[in-house]
Amino acid sequence: METNSQLSSLEEQIREYYGRVVWTHKTHEKQADIYKGRNEVLKWSQIIVSAFIASGIFVTIFKSAPIVPILTGILSVFQFVLSAYAKTSDFGEVSQLHAKTAIEIWNVRELLLSILIDMKDNRVSLNEAQTMRDDIHKLLYCIYEKAPRTSVRAYNKATKALKDAEEMYFSPEEIDSLLPSTLRRKMP
Repeated sequence: METNSQLSSLEEQIREYYGRVVWTHKTHEKQADIYKGRNEVLKWSQIIVSAFIASGIFVTIFKSAPIVPILTGILSVFQFVLSAYAKTSDFGEVSQLHAKTAIEIWNVRELLLSILIDMKDNRVSLNEAQTMRDDIHKLLYCIYEKAPRTSVRAYNKATKALKDAEEMYFSPEEIDSLLPSTLRRKMP
């Protein structure tokens, strides 16, 4: 026979899981954004430096200014460094890995929320909730085991997004505005 104390302890543990998963999900989203931004900066830098090199070569061919070949040579070396860096740092791929991890963690977040709701509404027994918790624990382990590492910067951005910007939450009015009029709580 289940007691209120057992249900309360299990609910606290699932709430703790939920909090961690929300933070991890948001951190991976922010890390994906960071790498996507780095990838864009790197690609644009390569394009801009290539344009300067091409124009430097063009000027060198048609007009003899002694500084142009020197600048073109320096830019060529810089372009080589950018290309080598791009070759060893695939920010686009890493960004996609973090985005994929965030989606997998989002699914777990929603499962945990559903368990909490079912527990609150007494739709699941203690044993069922424990089994669901254990299954989610195994799923999370598999996700975390293959997940790429996040940075302090991504964690700080996630903290700001969750605490200051409240990115995870909607006011009742915001939810109503997203729903069809027949599902709104406050009719217009």
